[in-house]
Amino acid sequence: MDVRLWTFIMVGISFALYIGVAIWSRAGSTRDFYVAGTGVSPLANGMATAADWMSAASFISMAGLISFMGYDGSVYLMGWTGGYVLLAMLLAPYLRKFGAYTVPEFVGQRYYSQVARVVAVACAIFVSFTYVSGQMRGVGIVFSRFLEVDVTVGVVIGMGIVFFYAVLGGMKGITYTQVAQYCVLIFAYMVPAFFLAIMLSGTFIPQLGFGGADPASGVFLLDKLDGLHQELGFTPYTDGTKSMIDVFFITAALMVGTAGLPHVIIRFYTVPKVRDARISVGWALLFIAILYTTAPAVAVFARTNLLDTVAGQPYAEMPEWFSKWEDTGLITYEDKNGDGNIQYVGDAAENELTIDRDIMVLANPEISRLPNWVVGLVAAGGLAAALSTAAGLLLVISSAISHDLLKRAWKPDISEKGELLAARISAAFAVVVAGLLGIYPPGFVAQIVAFAFGLAASSFFPVIILGTFTRTMNREGAIAGMLSGITLTAAYIIYFRFVNPAADSPENWWFGISPEGIGTVGMLLNFAVAFTVSKFTPSPPESVRELVDRIRVPGTIQTGGRP
Repeated sequence: MDVRLWTFIMVGISFALYIGVAIWSRAGSTRDFYVAGTGVSPLANGMATAADWMSAASFISMAGLISFMGYDGSVYLMGWTGGYVLLAMLLAPYLRKFGAYTVPEFVGQRYYSQVARVVAVACAIFVSFTYVSGQMRGVGIVFSRFLEVDVTVGVVIGMGIVFFYAVLGGMKGITYTQVAQYCVLIFAYMVPAFFLAIMLSGTFIPQLGFGGADPASGVFLLDKLDGLHQELGFTPYTDGTKSMIDVFFITAALMVGTAGLPHVIIRFYTVPKVRDARISVGWALLFIAILYTTAPAVAVFARTNLLDTVAGQPYAEMPEWFSKWEDTGLITYEDKNGDGNIQYVGDAAENELTIDRDIMVLANPEISRLPNWVVGLVAAGGLAAALSTAAGLLLVISSAISHDLLKRAWKPDISEKGELLAARISAAFAVVVAGLLGIYPPGFVAQIVAFAFGLAASSFFPVIILGTFTRTMNREGAIAGMLSGITLTAAYIIYFRFVNPAADSPENWWFGISPEGIGTVGMLLNFAVAFTVSKFTPSPPESVRELVDRIRVPGTIQTGGRP
C-alpha cells in the first residue's frame, strides 16, 4: 500500500478512537466540563498532561529546530522540561489545594478583585490563542502532505475533530482523549527512532545511537555531521552561535512559561487530592522524558540523512517524497547556477534549497526509506500531538469566557445548565478563531509556541508565585505587574517579528536578548512593578493573609465552595 492509503488508515483509526473516548466520557455537569469532576487518577492525569504538553512544537517542530540549529537548539530541551520542576515544587500542590477551576479564578479570589480576574482572563485568552495557532498550523502541515489536501482543508478537518470532543466532553472528554493521544504520539515518535538508530548507529536505543558511530565508516555520527556541515559551509553542528545571555534568557522564559501556562496548570485541578497533583507531575515528567531524550537523536538522524540525500544531487533524480513536499510549498528549489544539481550550502547567496524546519520529523521516515506504514504512523502521531494541546488550550479559552467572565463577573445567578451551554458555545467560538489562526499563522510552529511561553512567563508566573508565597501582595500590585509584564513582552515580539523584521538581529536586540527570551525580562518587570506598587497601596485584607497561610500548610481549604 502507498503512503496515502496507510495515512488514511492510521489517521482514521486514531480519530475513531478519540471520538469513541469522547462519547464515553462526555461531560454531564460544569464540574465535569471544567475539571473532569476532580476524579482523574494521577497516572492518567500524568499521561494526559504529557499529551497536553507535547504539542505540535514538541512532536513536529522541536527535532526540526535542533536539526537546523544544532547545539543552539538545546535551549528548547532545557527550558521545556525544566519548567516541570517548578510546577512540581512551587505550583501544582498549592493550586490544587486552593481548589479553583481556572487560573483567572485563582487570581480573582486571591487578589479579591474582579478587575484582576478580568486582566487574568485577557492574558489567558491572549496566551492560549497565540499557542493554539501553532497547533492548528501543525495540523494543516500534516494533512497537506500526507492526505494531499490544501492546508486550509486540513485545518478545517482538525477543527471538526477538536470541536467534537472539546465541546461535547469538556475537560473530562479531553482528559481521557489525551490519554489515548499520548499512546498514539509516543508510539509514532519512537518507532521510526528505533529504525533510524539501528540504520545509522547499529544500536536499537536512539539515546545511545545519538552518541554512536556509523557502522560502515566507524565515524561518530556527530563528527560526521560536523564534517558535512563544514564541507557545505554551515556552522559546525556541535558549535553554539547564540550568546550566553540569550541562551539563559530563552531557557528561563521557557521554564517559567511552562510553569505559567494556563492549560498545563488547569490539569492539576482534575485529581482528587493535593498529593495526587504532585504525583501527576512526576508521571508527566517520566512520560515527557521518553520523547524529549529521543528528540536530539532524531534531529541528528534527520539532518544526516537530509544532507546525504539532497546536497549536490541532481534535481531531476530526486525521489517522490521531495516533489510531494514541494507541492506543499514547504520545500522550494531554485536552480541559480543552471547546472541542475541541488546546491544546498550555508551561503545564502549561493544556496538553492529552502526547507521549512517543521517538516523534518514528518519527512524523516520517507527520506530514510522506512516502510510506508511508518510514514502513516508518524502522520497520525503528529496530529495526535497537535490536537491534544489544541483541545486543552481551547478549554482554557472556553472556561475563561463562560466561568470567569460570565459566571463570576457578568451573570453570577446563571444556572449550571446555562453555564454549561455557554461553555460549549465559547469552545465552539474558540475553535473557529483557532482555525483561522492555523490558516494564517504568524510564524513557524516552535517559534509561535516560544512566544506563547514568553507571554505566560511575563503574566501568570509572577502573580501565581506572589499569590501563593507572599501575604502582603495586593490587588493593585498584581494587576499592575500583569499588565506591565505582558505589554512589554508582546510589544517586543510584535515589533521585531512583525513590524520591523529587518531589525530582528542580535545587534538590535536589547542586551542581545532575542524575542524568544524577552519573556524573562517581562517576568522580572512584572515582579518589580508588583512589589513597588504594593508598597504604596493598601495591604490586602486579613482574610486574604490567612488564606495564603492556609494554602501552604497541611489540611484542607475551602474557596468558592470547592475543597
